[in-house]
Amino acid sequence: MEYRHTPVLLAEVTRYLSLHPGSIIVDTTLGGAGHARRIQDSIAPTGILVGIDQDDAALDAAAATLRLGQQSILLKGNFGELDRLLAQAGLAYVDGILFDLGVSSPQLDMAERGFSYERDAPLDMRMDQSQSLSAADVLAQYSESELARIFREYGEERWASRIAAFIVAARARRPVRCTSDLVKIIKDAIPASARRTGPHPARRVFQALRIEVNAELEALERGLHAAVRWLRPGGRIVVISYHSLEDRLVKSTFSDLSGVCRCPSDLPECRCGRESVLRVITKKAVFPTAEEVRDNPRARSARLRAAERV
Repeated sequence: MEYRHTPVLLAEVTRYLSLHPGSIIVDTTLGGAGHARRIQDSIAPTGILVGIDQDDAALDAAAATLRLGQQSILLKGNFGELDRLLAQAGLAYVDGILFDLGVSSPQLDMAERGFSYERDAPLDMRMDQSQSLSAADVLAQYSESELARIFREYGEERWASRIAAFIVAARARRPVRCTSDLVKIIKDAIPASARRTGPHPARRVFQALRIEVNAELEALERGLHAAVRWLRPGGRIVVISYHSLEDRLVKSTFSDLSGVCRCPSDLPECRCGRESVLRVITKKAVFPTAEEVRDNPRARSARLRAAERV
């Protein structure tokens, strides 16, 4: 399958990154290079684009799409390793950094990657297929309590304990290796009355497994703090997230680094000594327009936040 991806909130990313010729911009989640193509055009002819992805298929597709040369650098890695990757690129600072989180459309559409609950495939979910831990490994090796925890924490799943118990019972009979096997277990575990409304019953569990397999929240926290260290004063960081866990982490990190005072309101002066490193540009999350969601339904859950280095 050709690696194509419709970039979400493209106009907003362009505006909030404040792109101009000569900028040094890092796309930490290259994907199908939809955002990267716009960035490259906007910073030409002297700007530098650094594209990072942990998926070999994404990097191959980007190499075939982008203008390669001294003005573009493609690196394999996870944005949780941003310090190492940007040092490897030989940079001293950057003008802007983009994080477009979650699973790209090609990863969802490639059934063999195991990200989708709508297609039968091996339970893989590894964004970097050179790593060892897969979703099938998690289901086979984690205890019932550990499974319940990740479903509850990463999927915000109401029936986390019941689903975990059903998985443990099912794997005692035979290994749970395919997406269709897991979907059936989830449907059996959730009462029929709870399955009649709302999203697909497997959505939250699949999200939780993907986050666990790829250590997404830990990598995001490391990546956000590293990004701020690399930004020059006036440089911008833009993050697109797709579920509340990511968005809360981004919002909290931006708030912490903006130096908002946390002293009790009855103190006459600030004593917490918090220093401002960022200025939050988006006071509230920015959402796609109705037109964009109509043209690209996968954009419906996206929300963007941006901040500037002070």
